[in-house]
Amino acid sequence: MKILIANRAEIARRVIRTARRLGHATVAVYAEPDAGAPFVADADEAVPIGPADLAASYLSVERLLDAAAISGADAVHPGYGFLSENAAFATAVIDAGLVWIGPNPSVIEAMGSKIEARRIAAAAGVPVIPGYDESQQPADLVAAAERIGYPILVKAAAGGGGKGIRIAQAPEEFERALDEAVTEAERSFGDGRVIVERFITRPRHVEVQVVGDRHGGVIELGTRECSVQRRYQKVLEEAPAPNLAEPTRQGLRAAAAELARFIGYDSTGTVEFVVDDETGDFFFLEMNTRLQVEHPVTEFITGLDLVELQIAVATGEPLPVTQYEIAPAGHAFEARINAEDATRGFAPRIGTVSHLSVPPDVRWESAVEAGTTITPHYDPMIAKLIVGGPDREAARRRLGRALEELLIGGVVTNTGFHRWLIDQPPVVAGRVTTRFLDEAELPGAHDRATAADRAAAAWMAARRDAAGAGPWTAPGDRRFTPHRPTRRIVLEDQAGEVHEIVPETIPEASAPTPPSGVSHVDLPGRQVAVNVDGQSHTFSVRSRSEHWAPAGGAAHGHAGSVVAPFPALVTEVPVKPGDAVAGGDTVVVIEAMKMLHTLTAGGPGVVAEVRVAPGQQVATNQVLVTFEEDE
Repeated sequence: MKILIANRAEIARRVIRTARRLGHATVAVYAEPDAGAPFVADADEAVPIGPADLAASYLSVERLLDAAAISGADAVHPGYGFLSENAAFATAVIDAGLVWIGPNPSVIEAMGSKIEARRIAAAAGVPVIPGYDESQQPADLVAAAERIGYPILVKAAAGGGGKGIRIAQAPEEFERALDEAVTEAERSFGDGRVIVERFITRPRHVEVQVVGDRHGGVIELGTRECSVQRRYQKVLEEAPAPNLAEPTRQGLRAAAAELARFIGYDSTGTVEFVVDDETGDFFFLEMNTRLQVEHPVTEFITGLDLVELQIAVATGEPLPVTQYEIAPAGHAFEARINAEDATRGFAPRIGTVSHLSVPPDVRWESAVEAGTTITPHYDPMIAKLIVGGPDREAARRRLGRALEELLIGGVVTNTGFHRWLIDQPPVVAGRVTTRFLDEAELPGAHDRATAADRAAAAWMAARRDAAGAGPWTAPGDRRFTPHRPTRRIVLEDQAGEVHEIVPETIPEASAPTPPSGVSHVDLPGRQVAVNVDGQSHTFSVRSRSEHWAPAGGAAHGHAGSVVAPFPALVTEVPVKPGDAVAGGDTVVVIEAMKMLHTLTAGGPGVVAEVRVAPGQQVATNQVLVTFEEDE
């Protein structure tokens, strides 16, 4: 069978790996920015499908089906995200005579609406959070909120990924929460319908993996903890979910399996629940009718390949295992590695991966290799680091060591944030709620000074090793003059900060970088990458002439202006010349890596120029809005 993967990056590589092991040929599809991406090279064949614009490439049903026809594919695997939960796409694939490696389109459609899914779950006997979805009239929603009781959660009825969700702590906050949720839902999903429901004050996000076949067989593969979230986006996952009372754990697993049987589910899927950490009560949240990003942690504890199961049941085979044969063992964590700067509001970052060193004995699901360029067009997740152990504490410690041994040069990522995260007391104890990161005091700037010292030491050691042992490069104890000039190594970090290092001041500077700081030196490219506390730092080694030369041109930004922090697409400009703004007022809204970012005024002022418009692509440090100078 020849399988076309209607997706990109690490999930495409993941599907290709299992398909190849099973003897199936694979076809990758790619948009223009992905032409040189590793997943394209991994596949047996690759078909271009259009430009960077998602609507004209990865979200174009027509172009994906054309690629299937051109390549002679027999089946389509949707991966996750993009069109993986699009019932119309699944139907089109089946109508084209192809095998759809996913659930029945009618199930995708039913469970894709949170309103309909909620009703189905209730009919199946699965607990649902007290809520209201019978009307979309604002007055009816206000009245429902009053009946349910505050705090209230307002969430989009369609879609997922944390979009269209707002919390109203009191009645006076409801109108704004409703307006923002509806607006974001319309923007993200083209559907502004919402549900209002009781907000659990100490919520945990726990999910259960299910798999069904076309013969009525259903199995559940245990729980996953996904409570470490930021802006409703999962950050760190683990299996099984820790510290659940046994009645809660068994109830979750039984409810997920019952729901899957009730709807005739026939693929891999996940039933997500909100668990009240104070009472142990659990409520249906939604069902994802696809493979999940975090599926590897379940694979670790069960020994099953979920992609293999997907392919088997899609071709009509019965499940190869029964519920009684499944015996989860051990514990596993998954850290999502994103190209973003956690010390600057998790701003997405782009660049080229100059070096990649992955520690042994881990599972590394990656979209990148050395030489891969990270663009602003897609999701910031570039890899997943999965580790396991015989128990939770062993797995957590192994994740810490792996983060300290991982080295990603050239691109800023959130690995240092993960290293900080897994040592936080609630994470160590396994008592995290979804509000943890919103309430925690996040770490500040990375220790770039220590990183620069280690980079300088690594650079010196590499130069000595490259120079060899000639009489002029290794004088030993000989002294040609009593004078010893002071040398300086000048390093520039990824933020543009320059570090002047006097080697004699570095502790043990004559030794290579110690194991606690993994390093890589590119002598011809004059670049050094080091790992300090789990964070990779990349430095350019500047020559003496570069260091003392004057700056070669003005920066894009200047005082009294709002500049783009990274390449992005302008989506909204709510101000115009002459408008008076206060500090914190929204000036421009931009989109990068599938996330909206609000740029605000730094203080009170009057808008002088608006230099951009919605739909315009902007570069890093490009001036977007200027303000009048004080008289």
